[in-house]
Amino acid sequence: MGRTIAAAEVLHPRAIRRHTDGSDDFAARVAGLTLLSAERRGKFLWLPLGAVVSGTVEATEPAGLGEAVTGHLGMSGQLLVQPAGTPDEKHLRIRFAFTDGGPELRFVDQRTFGGMTVEPLEKDRHGVVVPSSVTHIARDVLDPEFDVDFFHSELRRRDTGLKRALLDQTRVSGIGNIYADEALWSARLHYDKPTSKMRRPDTDRVLGAAREVMAAALAVGGTSFDSLYVDVNGDSGYFARSLHAYGREGEPCDRCGTPIRRESFMNRSSFFCPKCQRPAR
Repeated sequence: MGRTIAAAEVLHPRAIRRHTDGSDDFAARVAGLTLLSAERRGKFLWLPLGAVVSGTVEATEPAGLGEAVTGHLGMSGQLLVQPAGTPDEKHLRIRFAFTDGGPELRFVDQRTFGGMTVEPLEKDRHGVVVPSSVTHIARDVLDPEFDVDFFHSELRRRDTGLKRALLDQTRVSGIGNIYADEALWSARLHYDKPTSKMRRPDTDRVLGAAREVMAAALAVGGTSFDSLYVDVNGDSGYFARSLHAYGREGEPCDRCGTPIRRESFMNRSSFFCPKCQRPAR
């Protein structure tokens, strides 16, 4: 943060497909601007941009709320900080070089499901300043301002399965398939429990479990199953060694010894203990 972008180089058009004005416009919009901070909500990342005016860094578009480089990593995207001159990664899509000649910021994405764009900042329904593409995304489960009362009322109002609701980023953001399974195992709740039958203690329990699971995963760098999933410095995470449900089909439950079961769910899989997490009658 606080470094000024010298140039941006787009090496694959799909990486900026959400930036409808194209590669040249993307590069021109960020050149000479300074990265003010690094922000996140759920699976969206953004870097607010500023310009140096009379020796002071100010947000772009003074009449508005400014602009930001917004990114979504998709399934395989990575933002890496690499020393200038480091050989290009095989799936390098966007490179940001800085005026100080120091480390570059690189967007690498094998499957190109992710991407970046430059867009205006707006206020969401809570008055929080976020990129325009993020205004519909709910607060993050790790956000201290997350409204549990509102989330519980939304669960009760719309009848769906509990895990489906946890993965709905318009209700609560940040919880993915792995951590949903782990939170549900910890809370002893079945993934298909009808949300209309959720009691407030159940909601508190599963959200508390999600926060604990994600905090524990973050402490060890996340969950890495292969070389695609690494942090900004290219290091793997080790939470896979601590998983209780996800990916453990047929292995004994760490609580009761019953074999973990896997069932198909939304083109993915759900892993659960059939004894500890009994389905609703």
